[in-house]
Amino acid sequence: MYRELVVNAIGPEIRVALLEDGTIVELYVERSDESNLSGNIYKGRVQRVLPGMQAAFVDIGLNQAAFIYVDDVIDERESGYLEHVYLSNKEEEDDAGLQSEEPDGEKEPPKPRSKSSIETLLAEGQDVLVQIARSPIGSKGARLTSYVSIPGRFLVLMPTVDHIGISKRITDEDERLRLKNLVLALRTQNHGYIVRTAGEGLSEDKMRKEMDFLANLWTDVQASFRTAVSPALLHKELTVTLRSVRDLLTHDADKVTIDSAAVHKSVLMFIEKFMPHLTESITLYEGPEPIFDAYNLEVDIGRALKKKVWLKCGGYIIIENTEALVVIDVNTGRYVGKHNFEETVLKTNLEAVKEIAYQVRLRNLGGIIIIDFIDMERKSNQEKVYTSLVEALKKDKAKTNVLPISDMGLVQMTRKRVVKSLNRMLCEPCFYCDGEGVLLSRQTICNNIYREVLRLSHDVQGEKISLRVHPDIADLLLGEANDIIISLEKHLHRQVVIYPVAEFHIEEFNIIELYLE
Repeated sequence: MYRELVVNAIGPEIRVALLEDGTIVELYVERSDESNLSGNIYKGRVQRVLPGMQAAFVDIGLNQAAFIYVDDVIDERESGYLEHVYLSNKEEEDDAGLQSEEPDGEKEPPKPRSKSSIETLLAEGQDVLVQIARSPIGSKGARLTSYVSIPGRFLVLMPTVDHIGISKRITDEDERLRLKNLVLALRTQNHGYIVRTAGEGLSEDKMRKEMDFLANLWTDVQASFRTAVSPALLHKELTVTLRSVRDLLTHDADKVTIDSAAVHKSVLMFIEKFMPHLTESITLYEGPEPIFDAYNLEVDIGRALKKKVWLKCGGYIIIENTEALVVIDVNTGRYVGKHNFEETVLKTNLEAVKEIAYQVRLRNLGGIIIIDFIDMERKSNQEKVYTSLVEALKKDKAKTNVLPISDMGLVQMTRKRVVKSLNRMLCEPCFYCDGEGVLLSRQTICNNIYREVLRLSHDVQGEKISLRVHPDIADLLLGEANDIIISLEKHLHRQVVIYPVAEFHIEEFNIIELYLE
């Protein structure tokens, strides 16, 4: 499979698309706001401790207070470092870093469950060193952790734990053992490390240099913490372009194409410093049309923002986002099948599985995901659909957990969420319907006007009543719903005059009394 990174850096935002055989499968967007902050390290100040929730709000200088749960707070009274015995016994680790935002599909470092309560660990006004584990999403502030992890090209430094892990994607047992022993031999402090996929075959000299680099970086962070006035940013993660190059090039991408000369130069400098053998993989796009248009990506991105996604067979899926979960509904649509209903349903569900796995990855959907497949009578067909879904999700580097199909035909799954989904990143609630997704029907608005006029009739003394309404409502009241106006005039013994106002919201109306001169 040929993979390519396409970077659109001309304009007010940076977009990085990962293509697999010419099809966009992942999209990363970076703006100069608070949407992509995962991995940043701050000196924060505790604003409020909430014993009832075993959490605390921390001011790190963002518009919205961040929060930290008790299990994410290091109990420094026990030890400066956490012993390996408290950690997961699993020696095999995914690459540890910033999954979803980091395209390497990596996992956060293991940590023990706190035996202390939040009020014994934190106090209001206390300064704390924290890292953003999840960027602000919707009405939720950033989620913080005291378990800092600093990713490099080959290693991830975990200065708060004593644990050595090796990427699962390094499968050779002899190489895994060699790398673990090498890390143990070279480290000078009880810092934890995870060897990333790119570290396979790494020489002792390169590993020593990276360990020294990460250790010096952590020393600088600690020094800044002692001198900075909270809230303060102590360490900022790389830009989305450099992160993508660092994490995807070599193992997940064969080529990087960039449309900005300045960004192309910065990437080349980064490559020459850390991966000089990959310099030839970086190219500058100089075509006449925008780079995403040249690769036909804009249509797929626009499709990823729609609720309805059509399947090739004629069926479709509906994707609805809520604050806490995502609901995906599968429908047969125009597909009527050829032989029997069960076969039609199975084919639709199997095709939907591929599209769902693709859309979940492209849209970066996270949290709880509920999939309502079309009901299947045969257990064997249910197993086919479930197995196909699990298999299709293996391409996704984000951590997922899928439960079997329930008796109601539902699949419950979770996908780790670190940053905003594509929909939340590129869209905002409709100012017209205030995010409700629906408006009152025109007939309902007319009926509401009728009741409101009756409600105010005792206070209206003029000879006429003026109704100022949206033009569409005016047309309805003067046409199909004219019986409402006739009924009001008969009941109130007053003339009702309708004035259309183009600037009105369709649900907005004013009732005004008029006097004859």
